[in-house]
Amino acid sequence: MIKAIVFDFDGLIVDTESAWFDCYAEVLGGHGIPFPTELFAACVGSHGGQIEAYIRQMAEGRTDISEVRKAAAQLHAEKMATVTLRDGVAEYIEAAQRLGLKVGLASSSDRAWVESFLRRFGLLDSFEVIKTKDDVANVKPDPELYLKAVQALGIEAHEALAFEDSANGAAAAKAAGLWCVIVPNPVTEGLAFGSVDGRLRSMTDRPLKDIIEELQAAPLP
Repeated sequence: MIKAIVFDFDGLIVDTESAWFDCYAEVLGGHGIPFPTELFAACVGSHGGQIEAYIRQMAEGRTDISEVRKAAAQLHAEKMATVTLRDGVAEYIEAAQRLGLKVGLASSSDRAWVESFLRRFGLLDSFEVIKTKDDVANVKPDPELYLKAVQALGIEAHEALAFEDSANGAAAAKAAGLWCVIVPNPVTEGLAFGSVDGRLRSMTDRPLKDIIEELQAAPLP
C-alpha cells in the first residue's frame, strides 16, 4: 500500500531547470558558444559537472567563465522573481493530505534554495520531511536522498511514490525501491527515462487518487 508521496523540487514543483537552460543558452550564445539541450538535460536532477567542464572548455579564449556564471545567474534571478508553481502541484499536495498520505521532498539542490521557494509559495509546512544535498554524501542518481527520505517518513521504500522530472531523479527513486511517475518539463521531455511506473504531461492530467489506485493494483516496484 502506498503511504507517502515524495516530490522532487527543481523542474517538478517549480521549473527552475528550463529557466537555467534558457539563461545559459542566451549568455553563451552571445559569445558564439552553442549550448546543447541534450548536454544540459543529462545533468538535470544531479550535479552540473559535465556542464561546468563543457563551458570551461568552450569558453577558453573567448570569455571568462566566472562572468558567464554571473550573467546567467542574474538572468535566472530575474526569471525566478516571477516564476510560478507547475500546473497541478498544489492540488496534488492537497490531495495527498486529504488521502492521509505522508508528504516528503527529496532534492539534489541545497536546503536554502529549496526552502526559499517553498516559503514563498506557502508550501514549507506541507512537507513532513525535506531531504536535500545538505543531508547526503551523494546526490541523484544515487538513491541516498530517497532512502533517507523514506526512512525519515517512517515507511518502507515500496510504500512511497516519487514524482520526478529528470532521468537522474527517476533512476534514484527506482534504485531506492520507490514507485516513480515522471512529469517531464520542456528540457527533459525528450530524455529516455528507463523503467518508471507512469508518465504525465502535467499533474493536471489525472487525479492523484486514480494514479495511486492503479499502482496499488500492480506488482510491487
